[in-house]
Amino acid sequence: MTEQPKFQRRKRRGANTAAEQAQPVAVNAPDSRVAELEALLAEKEALLQRQAELEAERLQEVARKKDAERAERLESERKLAAELESRKQREAELEAERAREVRQEAKRQAAKTTEPKTPLVLATAPKPHVAPEPVFDPESVWHELDRFELDAKRLAQRNVVTALRQDPAHTRFDILRTRMLQALSENGWKRVAITSPTKDCGKTFTTANLAISLSRQENCRAVVLDLDMRSPSLHKVFGVTDTGSIGDMLRGEIAVEHHLQGFAPNSISAGSHVAFGFNGVVEPYAAELLQDPSTKTALHEIEDRFQPDVMLFDLPPALLNDDVIAMRPHIDALLIVAAGGATKASEIKETERRLGEKIPLLGVILNKAEHTEQSDYAY
Repeated sequence: MTEQPKFQRRKRRGANTAAEQAQPVAVNAPDSRVAELEALLAEKEALLQRQAELEAERLQEVARKKDAERAERLESERKLAAELESRKQREAELEAERAREVRQEAKRQAAKTTEPKTPLVLATAPKPHVAPEPVFDPESVWHELDRFELDAKRLAQRNVVTALRQDPAHTRFDILRTRMLQALSENGWKRVAITSPTKDCGKTFTTANLAISLSRQENCRAVVLDLDMRSPSLHKVFGVTDTGSIGDMLRGEIAVEHHLQGFAPNSISAGSHVAFGFNGVVEPYAAELLQDPSTKTALHEIEDRFQPDVMLFDLPPALLNDDVIAMRPHIDALLIVAAGGATKASEIKETERRLGEKIPLLGVILNKAEHTEQSDYAY
């Protein structure tokens, strides 16, 4: 093998060195182009994303415009329908007015055809016809009253001793009835309030027994009203369920003859001339209702229609609220029911004081007296 000269070896080493230096340049060139492509792709992706966002905003704006147009169209249709309905109603009114005018014109034409062409000559002028004034018969109102059945056994269980008259205490109520009617007749009174100082003294018990005793009094008309409107219970004593609302009667919302009820024919000889105003609806503003002018009107209407000889008002306990005070202008006399062993004399005095000196006291009824027998009551 021939040994090369030194200058050739140096030349070969220089060529190898140049080739080695040029090789990295050839490797780095593709990396730069990849980076540029990635940047371009990223930019393109951002542009596409922005384009999608703009398209979404455009679609939302289009949807909003469509919704607004739909709402506007619905509102226009509603207004048009209302206008058409108003126009139809007006046309109907005009048509009814034209029909009324046609009928009136027909009546005028008919009246003209019936008029005599020549006046009639009478020998004497006719006397004017005066219609007789209608005569009001209160008995007709009593006959038209709704009636409820009496259960004698139930009344006995409720201590209505005047029903079967087996308890000797019934005579006390007959005496009370007679004395009360005499006092009312002598003084021209009709309206009697029955109250007690506190609860559970027996005022409703007294009202029920006195009502049956009054029904047996010949030629006596009586009206009994349950005006304990915060705690009505008179209807429970007589077993009446169809009570209605006495508040509606006092307000004038129902006629008095449509609310009041009487006894149906019965086996205990209770008469038909006692009318009850029961109540099945609690009135939380009873005092305000009793002071309303409508209550005064209703009570006067009862007197005008039924012409009672006596009116009994079952009132709430006088010391519990102001209902009795509110009722004061509507009553003529007072009965106080006291419970033996429970009611204090000071409570009776306070009851009298609240009602004032102008309301006459017919008497104090002592109920539940301890010294009497079990089947007897003291008055």
